[in-house]
Amino acid sequence: MAARFKMNRKGVGQLLKSEMIRADLVRRAGEIKATAVAISPVGGAGDEHPGQYKGNWEVDSTRRGGRRRDRAVAYVRNTSYYARWVEYGTERVPAHHVLLRAAQMGGD
Repeated sequence: MAARFKMNRKGVGQLLKSEMIRADLVRRAGEIKATAVAISPVGGAGDEHPGQYKGNWEVDSTRRGGRRRDRAVAYVRNTSYYARWVEYGTERVPAHHVLLRAAQMGGD
């Protein structure tokens, strides 16, 4: 005989903003960051700042995220001013999709 399950909405809400969930999201974000660092392009001989993009990855988290500010979230981002152009490309620079590929490969 199967046991019946009755969801407690308040309990699910508490779980989704718990430190346990935030810690796991940070762990997964750290794995994505490590993958992003590993596959980040580094400028060639003419680059004034080789490795700047590769060195600007960071992980941040909060327990007040989501649309209603009631969920644990973790962010992986690159703080270099040109990160958008590396990710999506321009008419002169091909898109590298570093964060996209890192998210597809990392984080379980």
